Amino acid sequence: MNYDKDAPRAKKSLGQNFLQDKNIARKIVDLLQAGPQDNVLEIGPGPGMLTGFLQECGPAKLVLVEKDNHWARVRQDDERNGIRPQVILADALTIPWERFEGSWKIIGNLPYNVASPLMWDILSMVPGLVRAVFMVQKEVGQRLAAEQGSSAYGALSVWVQSFSRPRMEFIVPPQVFRPAPKVHSAVLSFEPLPPDARPANPDGLSKLLKICFQQRRKQLGTIFRAAGLDANGLEQAGISAELRPERLSSAQFQKLASCVFN
Repeated sequence: MNYDKDAPRAKKSLGQNFLQDKNIARKIVDLLQAGPQDNVLEIGPGPGMLTGFLQECGPAKLVLVEKDNHWARVRQDDERNGIRPQVILADALTIPWERFEGSWKIIGNLPYNVASPLMWDILSMVPGLVRAVFMVQKEVGQRLAAEQGSSAYGALSVWVQSFSRPRMEFIVPPQVFRPAPKVHSAVLSFEPLPPDARPANPDGLSKLLKICFQQRRKQLGTIFRAAGLDANGLEQAGISAELRPERLSSAQFQKLASCVFN
């Protein structure tokens, strides 16, 4: 990708760090496994490093969500391989993801400051999600893929793993971006879980996770008392009140949420 010398600089307010390495961009796009039968959505295309490789895949539909007016206009006019993208000028955090019906593959180099809430919504709300690939801050990536009981395991880990199987694919160094961030990035792929493996009570699960992981160092019995929750829910779910939140699997949290918020 050759950058337009007259293009505006990356905007710190939008968390923009533009990928410059073509080989890494191709690796990221290859992970999405997009083809002519797929509807593809990219979040924050910017100068179009990923977009160009997505167009080479020849998807049935290519939708771009871009908050920056300049890059939205540029991408709207950028037709390659016979693929002209549909550009939505919007903040991805405001998109009604539940309305994306049909099958979708979603990709993006996500701004660090909005990556967690975006993935929280996308992975749980897009009804026809087939596959997702996101580049995020390395520490966020470690939380997404964290195993039960580890120090990185938290509310985001449990929530995302209740709807998908995240896989840490590779680490990206700062110097391949413009401007270079101060931290490394991580690329992860996500395979959605089948409907019958997802939470029966997602609203209850979300509420429970926020309560529990705000006091992750305390025992569940103490957390429940402080939050005014019925401790009988722990017994019904077969979970010891002496355990701390990071010791519970995503399946245990789902069961507990159904018992407490039935």
